[in-house]
Amino acid sequence: MYAQEVKSTGSKPKSLNSMSAKEKAFQEKIDRGQRIEPKDWMPEGYRRTLLRQMGQHAHSEIVGQLPEGNWISRAPTLERKTILLAKVQDEAGHGLYLYSAAETLGKSRDEMTKELLSGRAKYSSIFNYPTLNWSDMGAVGWLVDGAAIMNQVPLQRTSYGPYARAMVRICKEESFHQRQGFDIMMKMSFGSKKQKAMAQDSLNRFWYPSLMMFGPSDSESVHSAQSMAWKIKINFNDELRQKFVDQTAPQAEYLGLTIPDEKLKWNEKTEQYDYSEPNWEEFFEVISGNGPCNTERLAARNKAWDDGEWFRDGLLANSTKNQNSQIAAE
Repeated sequence: MYAQEVKSTGSKPKSLNSMSAKEKAFQEKIDRGQRIEPKDWMPEGYRRTLLRQMGQHAHSEIVGQLPEGNWISRAPTLERKTILLAKVQDEAGHGLYLYSAAETLGKSRDEMTKELLSGRAKYSSIFNYPTLNWSDMGAVGWLVDGAAIMNQVPLQRTSYGPYARAMVRICKEESFHQRQGFDIMMKMSFGSKKQKAMAQDSLNRFWYPSLMMFGPSDSESVHSAQSMAWKIKINFNDELRQKFVDQTAPQAEYLGLTIPDEKLKWNEKTEQYDYSEPNWEEFFEVISGNGPCNTERLAARNKAWDDGEWFRDGLLANSTKNQNSQIAAE
């Protein structure tokens, strides 16, 4: 998913016996597999955790347009340009779906946007890495969207109704994004020697940042334990990361590319791939604002916000005018 290190209450989940009557009814509803809707009673910790996760997810979709949007005008063919343009447009739509879902919890889109622009809200670490050549568009689609799908498909079963429903369309569109990325990698890998070298270079640079997208191991985390008890989160990070490696390693082999991990090998006993952990010090540096492109990404979003002020003001003025006309007519 595009949300990492999401904090919940900071406490271990309560037992049913230690809950208030409202908390117990709420938890039992979740345990029965029923959805929580905006007008239902919910613990404040549940609401805050959802807002952090959904907000970070939405911010990631919006900021995630930047590395790819940079290549729309430089795509090698008109077809590739059209596909990439459609993909970037999809990402904008995903952000809007998620902001709309988060607004049902009582926080406005403007509030969430201002938190992003000020640096108080986070977005996925992966978007703080540069896209240096066209094959990076393939790596982003294949690896980054592939990792996102691995995280997002279970969220269609998350306990909060608006979030789960938003994820249905998002996952359908992300599956096409992953396919177009793999198609680019196929063209590059089966093309000239120079093209294959570019594909290998992209894999080398995006492999470990893609593994970081799942976040550090959370098997002992009180935040993850509570989020999973509330079914805001469905799977552990290590579980999803392993599934991603198991899915991606054979694909790399098919492409004739080498995953940059000397420890990567099939384990007959576990029937899974053994692999090396990413550099978690680098991960924490990046999400703390010290990645290769953090400053550039926030500067671009702030510029877009400032440049669009006249348009927002115009929409607001027009809406106010229409409301006043309607009131006068009544």
